[in-house]
Amino acid sequence: MKHVVIIAHGSRRMASNDEVRKVTHQFSQQAHDFDRVSCAFLELDEPSIPQGLLNAIEQGATEIIVLPYFLSAGRHVSEDIPAQIAPVQDTHPEVEIKIAPYLGAAETIPEILLAQTKGV
Repeated sequence: MKHVVIIAHGSRRMASNDEVRKVTHQFSQQAHDFDRVSCAFLELDEPSIPQGLLNAIEQGATEIIVLPYFLSAGRHVSEDIPAQIAPVQDTHPEVEIKIAPYLGAAETIPEILLAQTKGV
């Protein structure tokens, strides 16, 4: 089973975390190539990244794609997220865990930014 886990930073402001959950739900409605979609947080909300991965494994995931919902390749993307994935991968070698490029690396970001300025 193929599962996507969208990873966000997490916020003390619950409305921000709920926005991530809403995007995750919207993504799941359009992501027909995946059996399940969920989200997890680097900090400040649950599930944590390890727990989000373990939840996916408990639901039967054999392949997990981690999708960092970050705009730049800072320390969280380049170090923290891989560091939290590694122990889960080590204890579940039968599950393939891949990290997709972070959101800000998408070639369509300039188009999205341009669309946000229309009508303002």
